[in-house]
Amino acid sequence: MMKNRVLVTGGSGFLGSHLCERLLDMGREVICVDNFFTGSKSNILHLLDNPFFEVIRHDVTFPLYVEVDEIYNLACPASPVHYQHDPVQTTKTSVHGAINMLGLAKRLKARIFQASTSEVYGDPEVHPQTENYWGNVNPIGLRSCYDEGKRCAETLFFDYHRQHRLSIKVCRIFNTYGPRMAMNDGRVVSNFVVQALKGEDITVYGSGNQTRSFCYVDDLVDGMVRFMEDTDDEFIGPMNLGNPMEFTIRELAETVIELTGSGSKILFKPLPSDDPMQRKPDITLAGEKLGWKPKTELRAGLARTIEYFESELQSM
Repeated sequence: MMKNRVLVTGGSGFLGSHLCERLLDMGREVICVDNFFTGSKSNILHLLDNPFFEVIRHDVTFPLYVEVDEIYNLACPASPVHYQHDPVQTTKTSVHGAINMLGLAKRLKARIFQASTSEVYGDPEVHPQTENYWGNVNPIGLRSCYDEGKRCAETLFFDYHRQHRLSIKVCRIFNTYGPRMAMNDGRVVSNFVVQALKGEDITVYGSGNQTRSFCYVDDLVDGMVRFMEDTDDEFIGPMNLGNPMEFTIRELAETVIELTGSGSKILFKPLPSDDPMQRKPDITLAGEKLGWKPKTELRAGLARTIEYFESELQSM
């Protein structure tokens, strides 16, 4: 019996590597595509011996010619440190990457999944954020290469669906954390954990009263796969995936200090521009359509993440 062949762009990244692993466990044949700008070979090292796993070094801003049954488009730097490093390339990855992957899906008549982001909501004036909220985004700010790139990618997906009847699934991903996050990506969970494990001051930007919701990676990947496997061709999204449990950044810092047993102190610094004050998904749609909700509590997920970073730091 032939296996379903799945293409995962950005497959060696934090999320992508977990998705590749899940798809292989489901009996799929997986082609991982990555240019390794932010992805890491170490994330997929344990998969390389699997005969049904293949890696192609490729930049999605250039066309790709492969034969697959499904496409998950995850390729794009997702942390401010990385996406602001080369903002023009970030926009091109989101926009040209979407055009190239949609063109491939159209040729193959394959279903395609877009990993969009809660950043499309900008600094939201509606709380929590539902999928019908259009957002409050600065189109010329430092973060707009990512925010507007992802918004434009969503536009392209829906236009390909309307114009070419392409089978699409568009998912808006909220803050996700877990093992294989990059140590230097500037995201709040990895920052706090690494600083605590090194005994350094934990840097909190602003008052620390701004809120985020944190979804453990296994829960997030489960939601992505359920959405893609859903046979309702009219249920295309956009759909929020994330954890609606809200925590202040200060609470997160205090929990990390407690779980690591660190002597770190909290150091407050000025808030970066366009940094949203609150971010929380309304996941009613995912619950109604897919029966999905996150299962992993923050403390349990943080404990696994801390264990991962401990081993990473020891091996350095």
